[in-house]
Amino acid sequence: MPDTHRTPAPAHRGTFDDLVAEGAAVPTAGWDFSWFEGRATEARPSWGYATAMAARLAGATAALDIQTGGGEVLDFALAHVEPKAPVLAVATEGWPPNVAKATALLRPRGVAVVAAPEDAPLPFADEAFDLVTSRHPVSPDWPEIARVLRPGGTYFAQHVGARSAVELVDHFLGPRPDEQSGAARLPERERAGAEAAGLEIVDLRSERLRMEFYDIAAVVHFLRKVVWMVPDFTVEKYEPQLRSLHERIEAEGPFVAHSTRHLFDARKPHPA
Repeated sequence: MPDTHRTPAPAHRGTFDDLVAEGAAVPTAGWDFSWFEGRATEARPSWGYATAMAARLAGATAALDIQTGGGEVLDFALAHVEPKAPVLAVATEGWPPNVAKATALLRPRGVAVVAAPEDAPLPFADEAFDLVTSRHPVSPDWPEIARVLRPGGTYFAQHVGARSAVELVDHFLGPRPDEQSGAARLPERERAGAEAAGLEIVDLRSERLRMEFYDIAAVVHFLRKVVWMVPDFTVEKYEPQLRSLHERIEAEGPFVAHSTRHLFDARKPHPA
């Protein structure tokens, strides 16, 4: 979503039904969040992932971007690579609309986009890449990441952390046990998973960031786009929660939640 450093436009006005219909009609393919301009904001982590990713790509010879979405982040990073892009650049994506969008966006940059389910082994040979990246993977498959990395290679990624946007999710689902609210995404648990696969953690950072939703259309589109937040979300099923949240925003102003982000920098060690 747009950065909170930008000045938000006034909330869009309309009836509950009009706003819900608007949010339900916006296409959800890719990771372009420009539609949220003036309707929702989210603070950005201090490390600037896309720019930092560009610096890593400049030093790579063979790079793989996992779960690339519509390819927007990789496209930005490649556009800012200095002095040169990797000789080989590949991306994977599992959702067919995103595969098509990423292919159209990344093909002009020489990137091969491979359709690969998120829960399947990576369709590449052992030790094929010296850099693996990912922005917001659903669930990192540490053994597969370690397998396709060359010794000395790096996994550089930004993950969604535990209890991200929990205030919003709890409004729809109610308070949940830790395991259902993303405790598996706690940084120390992810560290343990990476280390169990044989990776060494070079850097691991975590930040909690403010989000604001200015109208119910933004909430509807967000939950349709980021499908793991409320996995069974439909406007019809959650109409009472949507209506009560609309009334709250109308009476009190923007709804505030908080996202959680981790920066992972891990290395595959050389054999002893």
